Amino acid sequence: MPRVTTKGQVTIPKEIRDALGIEPGDEISFKKSDAGYTIRKQAPTTADGDDPFEKYRGHADSDETMPDRMRRLRGEYPRGGDESPDETDNPEGDT
Repeated sequence: MPRVTTKGQVTIPKEIRDALGIEPGDEISFKKSDAGYTIRKQAPTTADGDDPFEKYRGHADSDETMPDRMRRLRGEYPRGGDESPDETDNPEGDT
């Protein structure tokens, strides 16, 4: 059973760190609940405390599903090919 040090520190057991994906240097948060407190790995933030992914949140203006989009893009740009998209469009090199 972990104990609190005189500095108020507690070692989080490895099993819990692994389950939560907590690594040295990560920030964690404690939230009060009816059952006591919950511990969570804190989401990454910028130096200002802002969410670095906020600008990417939202919805795409498309009816295409992500798996369909990925299949379409892979078809346009096959894996492992040495050709750039421009060369694929014009294999003869003519301009």
